[in-house]
Amino acid sequence: MIDAGDFFEWANVHGDLKGTARQSVEPQLAAGRDVLLEIDWQGAQQVRSKVPDAVGIFILPPSREALEERMRKRGQDSEDVIARRLAAARDEMSHFGEFDYVIVNEVFDTAVDEMCAIFTASRLRRNQQIQRHHEMIQQLLK
Repeated sequence: MIDAGDFFEWANVHGDLKGTARQSVEPQLAAGRDVLLEIDWQGAQQVRSKVPDAVGIFILPPSREALEERMRKRGQDSEDVIARRLAAARDEMSHFGEFDYVIVNEVFDTAVDEMCAIFTASRLRRNQQIQRHHEMIQQLLK
C-alpha cells in the first residue's frame, strides 16, 4: 500500500508500520468535513505537506511518570514495548513545536474540552467562514 500510494500518511511507529488509508480521508475532506487523525509527528508532517491549513494538536502527558503509569494501566503492551516507547518518548515529545496547539492531558475531561475549543475556533477562522458562507457574505456585501 505504501508503494502504491494508498496511504494518506504513514510512519514507522515504535517498530510498527502504521498508516491512514487515503480512501478514508480524502472523500471526507472533499466534502468539507472535519477529519480527526490520531497520528504521530511523522504522519503529521506528511499531512501538513498535503493539507497546509490542517490544524495540528500535540497532546502531552503531565509528566514522564504519568505517561509510564498510563501505558502500564492500559495493559495492552508487553514490557519490551513499554520500554521502547518510553525510550522514544523524549524525542517524540520534542516535536511539539511543529504543531499549532498543545494540550497537556492532566485531567481527561479538561483535555477533551480544550480539544473541542480548538475545533470550534478552527471552524470560525475567516477562510473557513468565507468558504462555508460565500453566498451569504456576497449577499450581505451587495
